[in-house]
Amino acid sequence: MPASAAEQIFSGEYRISYLGLTIARTTFNSRFDAGTYKVEGTVTSAGLAALFDDTRGTVSTSGRFAAGTTQAAAFRVNYTEGTKSQLTTIAFQDGTVTSTVNIPPLKKRGGDWIPLQPAHLTSVTDPLSATLVRADSPAEVCRRTVRIYDGEMRADLTLTPDPKGELDVSGYDGPKVTCRLGFTPVSGYRKGRKALEFLKNRSQMRVAFAPLGTTGVYAPIYATIGTQIGTLTVTARRFEPDN
Repeated sequence: MPASAAEQIFSGEYRISYLGLTIARTTFNSRFDAGTYKVEGTVTSAGLAALFDDTRGTVSTSGRFAAGTTQAAAFRVNYTEGTKSQLTTIAFQDGTVTSTVNIPPLKKRGGDWIPLQPAHLTSVTDPLSATLVRADSPAEVCRRTVRIYDGEMRADLTLTPDPKGELDVSGYDGPKVTCRLGFTPVSGYRKGRKALEFLKNRSQMRVAFAPLGTTGVYAPIYATIGTQIGTLTVTARRFEPDN
């Protein structure tokens, strides 16, 4: 079906690497029309990682932009990891979670688990929608906190101007803005989990955003994420309009 006059369509391919080695690849197709969006993507393990952890999945989200925020309507992620599979769907209404379905159901958690509270599921969006930032100018991109929910965990992502300046994105010479990214787990996770504590207190995370045509939406084109095992790099290999 041809795109409408107002509709803008973009496609992208991303590579996730560790120590210079590709460990996963993702593709995304995004549609924007009259303040609404729909994103569909795939992810597959690659390179040496595929020898040890064969992961494949699909992810999608849809919603609208309202009052400077990204309001998801529906989120779905379905993946297999070796012989294990997981399907998660989340429905939202005006930023509030109305239903969450996990198949198979999540395992029972112990006493060190920080449980979700009803207040944690308002004014939230899903992890994929959180990568889309509607802003009037690049300067506005890095001044916000995004409350995300993935079907189990609630966390806050804080975007602030990066004091180190702009990331050098090889092969891209268009307009961009670089943000420092802060991560704070809120609920739906095990207290004392070392990986989360590292992301919260010690990780250095930087993300470069670029505008998507004339939509007023900015999306990541490059990111570096410090983890306990080293720095992960996410690079957009292709990032272009389809219409």
